[in-house]
Amino acid sequence: MATKEVAEEWFLSPTERGNPDTELDSVASSGRSWTDGNLVRALVDGAEYFQRLVSELGVLERGDAVWFTEWRGDRDELLAAEGPTVGDLLASLAGRGVDLRGLLWRSHPHGQNANRRLEAVINHSGGQVLLDQRVLPFGSHHQKLVLVRRRDGSDESMAFVGGIDICHGRRDDCEHGGDPQPMDRHYGPRAPWHDLQLEVRGPAVAQLEWCFRERWADPAPLDDPSVVRALLARISGEPRAPSALPTVSAAPPRAGSHAVQVLRTYPRRHRAYPFARHGEFSAARALIKAIGRAERLIYIEDQYLWSREIAEPLAARLESRPALHLIVVLSRWPHRDGILSGPPSRIGQLEALARLHQAGGPRVGVYDIENRESFPIYVHAKVCVIDDVWAMAGSANFNLRSWTHDSELSCAILDRELDPRAPEDPTGRGDGARVFARSLRLRLWAEHLGRSALDPALLDLDRAPQLWRQSADEVSQWHGDGATGPHPNARVTRHAPAPLPRWSRWWAESIYRTAYDPDARGREQRREGVF
Repeated sequence: MATKEVAEEWFLSPTERGNPDTELDSVASSGRSWTDGNLVRALVDGAEYFQRLVSELGVLERGDAVWFTEWRGDRDELLAAEGPTVGDLLASLAGRGVDLRGLLWRSHPHGQNANRRLEAVINHSGGQVLLDQRVLPFGSHHQKLVLVRRRDGSDESMAFVGGIDICHGRRDDCEHGGDPQPMDRHYGPRAPWHDLQLEVRGPAVAQLEWCFRERWADPAPLDDPSVVRALLARISGEPRAPSALPTVSAAPPRAGSHAVQVLRTYPRRHRAYPFARHGEFSAARALIKAIGRAERLIYIEDQYLWSREIAEPLAARLESRPALHLIVVLSRWPHRDGILSGPPSRIGQLEALARLHQAGGPRVGVYDIENRESFPIYVHAKVCVIDDVWAMAGSANFNLRSWTHDSELSCAILDRELDPRAPEDPTGRGDGARVFARSLRLRLWAEHLGRSALDPALLDLDRAPQLWRQSADEVSQWHGDGATGPHPNARVTRHAPAPLPRWSRWWAESIYRTAYDPDARGREQRREGVF
């Protein structure tokens, strides 16, 4: 099957995106809802991403542009052991004439002051950073995007997009010793952190730029009026409104073999987004469509996997395809797991996992991971690989909040380069195994299972569930023997979330639905079970 035909089967069409208000699908796409000829590189864990960020941004000159959106940014976060810090790097760019613009979520519950401090150091250096609160109640701007456009329009223009924020706790590597500047210590003194970012070159960069342009040019007020907030904005040098962006430049030239579909979440708001007046749920729709084509293996890494509604597309496919396996890697504990915060954080996941085990039985394996010192690794990655054909990564988690309520940005990738290793065609439909999807899965599995990415055992989809079970048993046995001697090479353990106490279920459900994992769909969509 030709690559174009395969992409049409796996990707959303413009109609399936479900958002007629955006011009995204007309940007550099030749009438399709995706772009061809891109080069995408997976940057696994924050240290690798930060290294690439310093390398790309450090060479920029006057007239170049860096535009970014972030959930949280810490100006003192070191991007490498010897620096620079986030604030120093970005302020230096603004100071030497780089067009530096950013959108940071205003109401981060623990990082609002951090975001304002980063905003101030950039604005006072000549950049333009705004704190953006154009979200639903209890909502957040969760997109993580850094765009680099060269003034000469050269093929050096590129973008980083994924799940990694430029903030405390993210600078970890594949050994998972943790960031020396942790955000909190719930997962140990340095909180090991697993994450993923994409480096994108080619025409898809123009579509990612369009996503930034839409948000930047939204005419709605950045925030509700307040004397205190106006004073803080003045102190931090925040403009009263976003200034006009330069004219749209030409899309970067073709750079590789990857077809890329840019996917978002925007809720429907009373003060509507002009580029998504009825919202956009394309991240959810893309996942549901791809899950509906799975035949052999769905592999997921996610922070949450919450809610029966999110589990239902996976469960339905497991029930209709008896040869299909599902392997999921999650965080061992919720980020907040106190007496009051724990039950609302776990109730949705318990429901989702119960539905998946009901549908797939032993064909469903759910795991978490730990480092060699036995500290749990917090899984912040948002990754899905299906049948070694299609892959998706970005900021959107498997939960109702990410699928309907917050602003999110992800990319789906389908490589036109076939992988010649067996099984050459995992689906049996002629789609063929694709180099990007398979290489991403092998790299992640090698890290978690303590093997080489070249190990042929990782290619065997029939043995995959057994390989994960055996690895988890090995780690469990080591713990059972008193954790004496070195930790096994594998890092996986069976995920076993604590059940909810009876006294907590009646109130945890309500808090979970309203604050932790709100559903922004309309009543008709909820009733019909669609996104």
